Amino acid sequence: MTRVGVMGAGGRMGRAVCRAVADDPELDLVCAVDPDLSPDEAGSVLAGIDSDVAVGADIELLARTEASVAVDFTVAEAAMQHMRWCASHGVHAVVGTTGIPPEFLADVGAEFARGVANCVVAPNFAIGAVLMMRFAELAAPYMDSAEIVELHHDGKLDAPSGTALLTADRMGAARLAAEAGPWPADRTTTEVVAGVRGGAGAEGVHMHSVRLPGLVAHQEVIFGATGQSLTVRHDAYDRSSFMPGVLMAVKAVAQRPGMTIGLDALLGL
Repeated sequence: MTRVGVMGAGGRMGRAVCRAVADDPELDLVCAVDPDLSPDEAGSVLAGIDSDVAVGADIELLARTEASVAVDFTVAEAAMQHMRWCASHGVHAVVGTTGIPPEFLADVGAEFARGVANCVVAPNFAIGAVLMMRFAELAAPYMDSAEIVELHHDGKLDAPSGTALLTADRMGAARLAAEAGPWPADRTTTEVVAGVRGGAGAEGVHMHSVRLPGLVAHQEVIFGATGQSLTVRHDAYDRSSFMPGVLMAVKAVAQRPGMTIGLDALLGL
């Protein structure tokens, strides 16, 4: 049975991961780590979980409980420290924290490659979102222009989302590989409100971020061409939608040498 520790256990995603891991018969939740967890809050995180789970603020709890996999849903600065710790201590890492710079991922990926632990990093663990990115990638060479609108709850700290950034990267790469030429330049000449056209990502794909209470995680990619449009959209209405992907990564990470970015390889896409 795989022994699992959860970093950021007190957050909304962390609590959901603790529950999902505890309910999976192939996994053993051995520790919940969060520096902001008070004793009272720890009880609510683990309520109903029939397991002897250690709770603490220190990442060293992973070593003390002999966790073989750490799941991280924290913030970028903390996650980067946690990834280096896992790489140097032989603990596999499954990371859903977004906002981590690509150059850091390349650097720490080399550390995992040199060691015995592996890492899976995914900006989105919802399998529907992975398929949405793949469909957008397939459509990119055939349409004349595209924009991305991503919508999240008002507690999300980074914008645009990691999913939007990766989608734009993959769409741009697909056009280059197909020799479809660059996306056309934006013809807007006057922004009455500064920034209204959003930010330009890979190959000039415009991205727009919405932050509102009541939302969870949503994204649409809107393609345009002469006389037609195509919209590819994914909606996550509850954090339970991410759990099958998280559990898949936890079970697969030991067989994925070095660093794996995204769930595509795990799904065979």
